[in-house]
Amino acid sequence: METRAQFSALQIVHRALREHIRAGDLCIDATAGRGRDTLFLAELAGETGRVLAFDIQQAALDSTAELLAAHGMTERVTLLHESHSRMADYAEPGSVSCITFNFGWLPGGDHHIFTKPETSIQAVKAGLELLREDGILSLILYYGRETGFAERDALLAYLPTIDSSRFTVLEMPFVNRTGCPPIPVLIFKGK
Repeated sequence: METRAQFSALQIVHRALREHIRAGDLCIDATAGRGRDTLFLAELAGETGRVLAFDIQQAALDSTAELLAAHGMTERVTLLHESHSRMADYAEPGSVSCITFNFGWLPGGDHHIFTKPETSIQAVKAGLELLREDGILSLILYYGRETGFAERDALLAYLPTIDSSRFTVLEMPFVNRTGCPPIPVLIFKGK
């Protein structure tokens, strides 16, 4: 029996990021969550690279720290118990090669704690200024159940307002999947 490839939002985003991140790069995981993107970025940035990982939930940072320790990547990452909207306090404009966002709630966590449109849009705006030329910013919009629809709608309304003379925005919704499939978005600095 032949199996068919499945494509998740995360797989699509990771393929694009893999093409852009080089050893020695500075990367930001704006929503550390369980640490999978943090680990992915740390592996790509290599021994000479750095990753800043933000989350407002201590449980997320603890989970990320455990995953990084299990893979010997602790030294490459700085974990920050801070809102992603404050990332500009930790990096210089034009210095970051990649920023990842996974909007929604902590996988396996409390669904009453989730990202909010106000701070999320503020964080994306800050991230765009931190990107170096040819940098990439990824968003995955998770929504559903009782949360995330307002944030999804606010972010989707914001994306077309991003300056097209400086950035290219690709929104890639799954148009033939039922339910509330996550929406991957890639933003490239440059035309």
